[in-house]
Amino acid sequence: MARASSESVTIPSPSAVSQVCTRCIMDRSDPNIHFDPEGVCNHCLRAAALLPRVRPSDRDARAQLDQMAARIHRVAQDRPYDCVIGVSGGVDSSYTAVIAKRIGLRSLLVHFDNGWDSELAVENIQRIVETLQMEFVTYVVDWAEFRDLQRAFLKASVLDLELPSDNAIVATMLRTARDHGVPYVLMGANVATEHGIPSAWTWLKTDWTNIRAIQRAYGTMPLRSFPHVTTLEWGLVRVLGLGLKVIRPLNLINYRRDVAVKELKSAVGWREYGAKHGESLITRFYQDYILPTKFGVDKRRAHLSDQVRNGEITRAAALEAIDEAPYAPDELKRERDYVLKKLGFTEGEFRSIMEAPPRPHTDFASDQWSAGTLRKVVWPIGRI
Repeated sequence: MARASSESVTIPSPSAVSQVCTRCIMDRSDPNIHFDPEGVCNHCLRAAALLPRVRPSDRDARAQLDQMAARIHRVAQDRPYDCVIGVSGGVDSSYTAVIAKRIGLRSLLVHFDNGWDSELAVENIQRIVETLQMEFVTYVVDWAEFRDLQRAFLKASVLDLELPSDNAIVATMLRTARDHGVPYVLMGANVATEHGIPSAWTWLKTDWTNIRAIQRAYGTMPLRSFPHVTTLEWGLVRVLGLGLKVIRPLNLINYRRDVAVKELKSAVGWREYGAKHGESLITRFYQDYILPTKFGVDKRRAHLSDQVRNGEITRAAALEAIDEAPYAPDELKRERDYVLKKLGFTEGEFRSIMEAPPRPHTDFASDQWSAGTLRKVVWPIGRI
């Protein structure tokens, strides 16, 4: 899970973002970025040490997957399923399901439906379930409750609109595993394509305290049925494995998004949806319009830089891609009208939200301090 961002939200001026890393395309829109004398950013320097750890040979990757499968089979032999896998219709979770099938795991797929799935995402999930013949369950959120929560986050002017959904996705996987007595949860999160997201561009995904505080401040409905996971619960599960063990199989192979897409198309007829996380209509609108317009953050820059470091695209191709507008004008108008109607905002209300100054998540109650304490206490215990 992502760590908490910095205490304040700062939108760099155009002149402040002029320096671009000489290896990737990250710039000073990340307020915490720094460059070495050759102009290489800290994300590239960190990746140079990190990525070799997740680039095993094909032989070693297969051995690691076989060892994982044997361990899971041994623990889950008397259970109805070996593992639970959260699927969104996106590349990472879909490929995780393919790997699980390939190594013989009896998987239960679960999807958190927050009301914003694209048609392609739904089709991709259906293809995976039918082609791989996997069991599948869907958790459908209470739309009135979730709509009110998303409206509250937009009114609060905090950066991470995806915090409630990301928290609920993990909670749904954990809940499904416990309800069915399944000992393992497999996640598509991975180092190779997600190692360079600046901490200032996101928020602590387990911060249920922050979610509740923002809802109390700007929402109109209590959060009675919304699935959630707390920072303490996640720490105990992720580090100590209490009750469940969480595994990220994509970190056991030499994972490349471009290779995964080709295999998915061949294996299950999976269809490309464009940008990373484009399987969700609200995620795309948030990342490609709200974030750059209001917060000065273009997440494509980090995603493309991850692909450059992972050897999937060239830096020149990334620079060309970032210069392209994420939306055509007519497409943006259509998407904006759809989002406003679905969330119940008038054009004037949404304009006021977009013009309101950004606020840090720490303006509201948060688990930030306790998360830091857990990292100091629970992580060392987990290593022991």
